[in-house]
Amino acid sequence: MSRNGMNQGDESSFLSGRRDWLRTAGALAAGAAAPQWLRDGTAFAEEKPGGSESKMIVRCLRPLDLESPVEVFDSFLTPNDMFFVRSHFGAPAVELTTWRLAVRGLIERPLSLSLDDLKELPQATLPAVLQCSGNGRSNYAPTVPGIGWGKGAVGNAEWGGVRLVDVLKRAGLKLDEGHVHMLGGDAPPSAKTPVFLRSLPLTQALHPSTLIATRMNGEPLPVQHGGPLRVVVPGWAGHNWIKWLRTITVAKEEAPGTYQQSGYRMPKVPAPPGADLKPSDLVPVTTMPVKSLIARPSAGARLKAGRVEVRGVAWTGTGHVTAVHVSTGPNAPWQPATLLDDERPGTWRRWRWMLDSARPGRLQVRVRATDSNGQTQPETTPWNRSGYLWNGIDSIECEII
Repeated sequence: MSRNGMNQGDESSFLSGRRDWLRTAGALAAGAAAPQWLRDGTAFAEEKPGGSESKMIVRCLRPLDLESPVEVFDSFLTPNDMFFVRSHFGAPAVELTTWRLAVRGLIERPLSLSLDDLKELPQATLPAVLQCSGNGRSNYAPTVPGIGWGKGAVGNAEWGGVRLVDVLKRAGLKLDEGHVHMLGGDAPPSAKTPVFLRSLPLTQALHPSTLIATRMNGEPLPVQHGGPLRVVVPGWAGHNWIKWLRTITVAKEEAPGTYQQSGYRMPKVPAPPGADLKPSDLVPVTTMPVKSLIARPSAGARLKAGRVEVRGVAWTGTGHVTAVHVSTGPNAPWQPATLLDDERPGTWRRWRWMLDSARPGRLQVRVRATDSNGQTQPETTPWNRSGYLWNGIDSIECEII
């Protein structure tokens, strides 16, 4: 066991990933030519051992924002190297032996916890969907500002670490109602840019599924995904999953600042473009709506006539997915798909459906999901000025030959 609490294999894996990440980020910051997988501005193709090929969609170079191709969602867990990356300011320098998590505010015992200290607490592992609140933003019309995510700013991983409630108990929580402020180690690019400070209601912070993650899919949490520490809030949109966690502050009120008080908010009721909205007309973006995606076949695929398996995933914010239906056109009947995996809140379920394609020609495949709250995906999502929480019916077109 190394002095930071990881075994040598884990430490080597984390540091190797960190070196690769910092090498690329440093080269870009210095104005060096981007590596081949970034130079086309749309996607990279990197040969892996054994001849496998990974492709990620590049949405932004600095800070780095990478989108997963939907084909990788043909599995329950999304591989770490194919998991989307969302950055506000870019990753900070990470030194495992000196990393500390400060816990302060309305508590009895202020704490400064090392990674070793966190390993002494009870450990928890759970699968959960992480989705950027702007996933699907490119579908909104008229267009809205922000990263133009398509379908792939989402993934499902197995997260491991400690429960936030156990950390707060160790600190001697004084409140029954309030908020937990969370601040990461990523620094704004200038003094004029506010820090990315967010808060969770205490009720959610105390939920047993809310974690401080140190592991992702059985490996040390990669630096590009917030390593060594990030918050995991199953069912909630990704801006609540603070990366590179450095400070937790317990307070009576929500966190101050732009990213909590004015950012990541939506109208209580749909409002058209140009509407004059007051702060009281907006609510924070918290839980995700029900949603599904088609992973296979790919859009534009040419398929031989006959039976073809259509596959994908579905998830929701609270509750769990209870049904997925597929149709072969806007006026075609909806037919039930077969659901896989357990009915477990916070994670997704895979689904399968057999397409019997006898006639050559163009074919549209559509999918929609329903959850345990009785919510079903709409045809489209009402427009909002930030392009948040798109969950309109997913569809692809393919050709039967």
